[in-house]
Amino acid sequence: MARSWYVLQTYSQFEKKVEKNIRMLMENPELQNYIFEVKVPAEKIVETRNGKKREREVRIWPGYVLLELDLDADNWKDVVGHIKRINGVSGFVGVAANVKPNPISNEEVKAILMRTGEIKADKSLIMQTLFHQGENVRITEGPFSGFTGTIEEINTEKQKLRIMVGIFGRSTPVEMDFNQVERV
Repeated sequence: MARSWYVLQTYSQFEKKVEKNIRMLMENPELQNYIFEVKVPAEKIVETRNGKKREREVRIWPGYVLLELDLDADNWKDVVGHIKRINGVSGFVGVAANVKPNPISNEEVKAILMRTGEIKADKSLIMQTLFHQGENVRITEGPFSGFTGTIEEINTEKQKLRIMVGIFGRSTPVEMDFNQVERV
């Protein structure tokens, strides 16, 4: 058995439906030894709106699903055929219609699972994707609450931002925590 991870392309907003249908295929006695896992890569993001912190789940790659499969030389056409017949599935990434799909590397799988939080990762990687240099933000907490400014520098280790804020007609640098600002 050679288990590997594959990327399946779906119609937009069909990821969860495809995941549910693949989980039903996993219970099929003739396919349960070939389909091992299905994941819709998503990460949890904490954002502040109107002074309240909310946690929400955001899909990392909308329109894609990860599958752990065993596609050996004898069975791959049957397994791929069952998966491709699911409503909302476009096909496997990187291959033509009647060609065996190519697996993604273990490093790619590890990076994806770290980003989704299934494998321990550095939190700064997730926070870095929340803000970008040059982006406008609104300060929600502290003495500068209500001010807007532009991100000049991002310090992911300390989870701080240097924001240029207009105070008394002059541009002034202010250092804020990630959780003290929100996107405009």
